[in-house]
Amino acid sequence: MGTPSVSLPGGTWTLGDLTVTRFGYGAMQLASPWVMGPPADREGALAVLREAVGLGITHIDTADAYGPRITNQLIREALYPYSDSLHIVTKVGATRDEEGGWPPARKPGELRRAVTENLENLGLDTLDVVNLRLGDAQGPVPGSLAEAFGALVDLQRQGLIRHLGVSNATAEQVSEARSIAPIVCVQNMYNLAHRHDDDLIDELAEQGIAYVPFFPLGGFSPLQSSALTAVATRLDATPMSVALAWLLQRSPNILLIPGTSSVAHLRENAAGAGLPLSDDDLAELDKIGR
Repeated sequence: MGTPSVSLPGGTWTLGDLTVTRFGYGAMQLASPWVMGPPADREGALAVLREAVGLGITHIDTADAYGPRITNQLIREALYPYSDSLHIVTKVGATRDEEGGWPPARKPGELRRAVTENLENLGLDTLDVVNLRLGDAQGPVPGSLAEAFGALVDLQRQGLIRHLGVSNATAEQVSEARSIAPIVCVQNMYNLAHRHDDDLIDELAEQGIAYVPFFPLGGFSPLQSSALTAVATRLDATPMSVALAWLLQRSPNILLIPGTSSVAHLRENAAGAGLPLSDDDLAELDKIGR
C-alpha cells in the first residue's frame, strides 16, 4: 500500500517463517477509552492503520477482546485484502465484562470460540500468530498452562493457527509451553522501569524467540524518570523516543508494538525509535529499572 515514508528502525525479525518489522503497531488504543466501544473518530482510526502499513510496518498486534471486536473489525475495514507481507498477531484467553474487566476465558471451548471470532472479524482462514494470554490485569499468575495451551496446539494442527506464543506469562510458564509445542514469541509487560524479565529476554534471544513488550511506554500512566528526562533533554528528543530506542537496542529479539490513535504520534514513534543512543546514554538509562 505504497512505499515507506519513514525508514523503520530496528530492521526485521522472523516469527517462525514470517518476517516482520521489529517496529510494529499495537491496535489496542483504536477502541474507545479503557478499550471498550468504538472510537470517537472512526475515520481517524482507519487512517492510523493505513498509515502504519504505508510506513512499512508489517507487524500489527491486536485481540478480539479489544472493543470487544472493534479493533479487529477496524483492521479488516482499513487493510483487507491484506498484503502478503503484513502479519497480524492476536491473543486469546480473556474476554470482557460489562464493567470493562478482563475475566479469563481459557477453557478449550472458550479458546476455540475466541479463535473462530478472531478469524471471522479479521476475515482470515488462518491466524498468523496467536498468543495465549495468562495471568490477570495485575500481571502473571503462576500455574500450569497445559490444558489451555494444548487446546491451541489442537487448533494449530487443524490449520486455524500458524504459530503460537504466550502473553503475561511467568518464566516457568514459558518453559512449560515450549515443552508442549514450539513458540515464536513471548509478550509481557516490560519497559525501562519494569525490568523483571531481563534474564528471560536474554534466554529467548539465544533460542531465536521474540520478546514483545506490552506497555513499552508505561501504559495508561506514561513512564516517569528523571534519568530518562535528562537523557532526552541532552539528545533533544522526547522521553518516549528514548524509551523506544532503548528497547530496540536492549536486545535484537525485542519487537515493539507501541499503540496510538494519532497518525502524527505514530510517525513520531517510528522516527523516535531510531534515535541512536551512546554507551553512556545506555549506561545511564540502564540504572532506571535496576
